[in-house]
Amino acid sequence: MAVLNRLLRARGTTAVNSIRRFCSTLKTEIDLPAPPLSLKKPLPLGRGTGDRNVQWVFLGCPGVGKGTYAGRLSSLLGVPHIATGDLVREELASQGPLASELAKIVNQGQLVSDELVIKLLSKRLEAAEDKGQSGFILDGFPRTIRQAEILEDVTDIDLVINLKLREEALLAKCLGRRICSECGGNYNVACIDIKGENGSPGMYMAPLLPPQHCESKLITRSDDREEVVKERLRVYNEMSRPLEEFYRNRGKLLEFELPGGIPESWPKLLRALNLDDDEGKKSAAA
Repeated sequence: MAVLNRLLRARGTTAVNSIRRFCSTLKTEIDLPAPPLSLKKPLPLGRGTGDRNVQWVFLGCPGVGKGTYAGRLSSLLGVPHIATGDLVREELASQGPLASELAKIVNQGQLVSDELVIKLLSKRLEAAEDKGQSGFILDGFPRTIRQAEILEDVTDIDLVINLKLREEALLAKCLGRRICSECGGNYNVACIDIKGENGSPGMYMAPLLPPQHCESKLITRSDDREEVVKERLRVYNEMSRPLEEFYRNRGKLLEFELPGGIPESWPKLLRALNLDDDEGKKSAAA
């Protein structure tokens, strides 16, 4: 908690009071309609790959590809990619001081509390600081207004990238996910080919197939069933709209609708962020 504590001391009593309010009420109910999908005008960020101290957040529905694009930008900019789901899994595997508490929550099928997520995030930021790393790209946090408020009290977020994808493509993508039971590799067997209608553009997303030695070992996640995926999307849409408005009102939200798979989307995302992937260009030229 050292990083969090130092940030709080720098911010003063306002942040401390916010944490007390935050920890005293950890549940909220939001009943709002799902947000419309739209591509907004890119923000004039004016950043180049030499600017390594970015503090960005990725939002988006489950399965949209937050981890993929956050990971690519993390490598490009040289900043840590911090996914809250990974933080929970790492803590469970570490047998650390929070592991038993987390195991009880996960085994009962409950959501990890905001308080615990903040503790895990602070621990991760402290470890990054000890390694001399600066900046971060958050994936999967914040998910609620309350989480966004506490994050705003302890650090400054530069930009929030809200990834969006057509629901039919998102559903097919989630149902096509596969994991190799031996090596843990993530693949996708879905070939998404949506024809354009009434002037709207089509969409093509090629499958991400496993190598031959993994083909016979593929398994499907237990929650990647159509009814479960649809419910996850419904819940996310209900919760996401106020969070999007929170960052939109602060002028920090970049809404980016994925036009297709990685080959189509990655260059356009870089242009929206005013970034150049020099290493990617070199690789393509080779």
